[in-house]
Amino acid sequence: ALSFVWVALGGIGVGFGVTWLTAKVKESIARHIGEESGSQILISLLLPFACYLLAERLHCSGILAAVAAGLTMSSVEASGRAMATTRMRRSAVWDTIQFVANGIIFVLLGEQLPSILGPAVETVRLTGHHEPWWLLIYVLAIYIGLIALRFVWVWVSLSLTIFRARLHGAGTRGPDWRLVAATSLAGVRGAITLAAVLTLPLVLHDGSPFPARELAIFLAMGVIIVSLVAASIGLPLLLKGLKMPAEPSYQAEEDRARVVAAEAAIAEIERVQHKLAAGRKDADVYIAAAGRVMDFYRSRIEIRSREGEAGVRVRESENAEQKMRMAAVKAERMAIFKMMRSQQIGSETAGRLVRELDLLEARYDA
Repeated sequence: ALSFVWVALGGIGVGFGVTWLTAKVKESIARHIGEESGSQILISLLLPFACYLLAERLHCSGILAAVAAGLTMSSVEASGRAMATTRMRRSAVWDTIQFVANGIIFVLLGEQLPSILGPAVETVRLTGHHEPWWLLIYVLAIYIGLIALRFVWVWVSLSLTIFRARLHGAGTRGPDWRLVAATSLAGVRGAITLAAVLTLPLVLHDGSPFPARELAIFLAMGVIIVSLVAASIGLPLLLKGLKMPAEPSYQAEEDRARVVAAEAAIAEIERVQHKLAAGRKDADVYIAAAGRVMDFYRSRIEIRSREGEAGVRVRESENAEQKMRMAAVKAERMAIFKMMRSQQIGSETAGRLVRELDLLEARYDA
């Protein structure tokens, strides 16, 4: 029992401690010499591996250390100290790595399946089941057990949500079994399941093979394949003609957050304006600039504070304006490319202008 506690808590502690300490060191360096996006992204890529290796060295769970490192990095990111450029580049890098890693995981699945099938069958035979189809029974039993647990969890979660809604006077009916079943079936196993089982060591500390490693990998692969096939076949049948409950609207929450952020921006503009304009002959320039910027945020507060029919009209107007801005940005970009092809501007100038337009389009499309 103590060994299990050390493996679990030790791994979490290593992930949290190393990531927290690294974050403090990065903040100190950034304060003194500034922040460089490339190095920040590289550290975020290497940190989970460092936590994993250190945890394994201390005979803790490397997987839990890497997970704890990721959660801690997310918490540190919420402090908002990183530069905007770093956050955008890091997000793009991590999205690409996630896509590639998911692909590699399933390539490994196909590559290892033939080599582990024989040893897995031999392991099952040791239990007294000499027929290979017992492997399929094991896979189906595990999958059915997971679906049953998920069904109970989803049903209880939905029931509690509906109960809380009824306490607030919302007339909602009980959970639909088809919706619960579809949600349970949608819990497809994949990269995390296979990545976890592939971390099982090849040998024990005494050099002997890890018992039933091939069987564990085969069962994980089987559950992944069955969950994918079952979801592909079952979900269309369960969802056919099913009336989905209305999705919760986060518009009010978003509007409230934008108003609070705008109020904070106005307060900061006033502070900076007083600081920069104090004792200067051209103080009116700073006052006028601050006024223009604050007018923008006051307009945002006024728009986001509207409710009812007026609020709906404002959001419709914003959607129409967004479409116009997107069309305008695309027209600008095509004009710049045309000027570059006709050698009216250089490639460096065109690249800088196109990047600016790309950022604008990404902002409008968010």
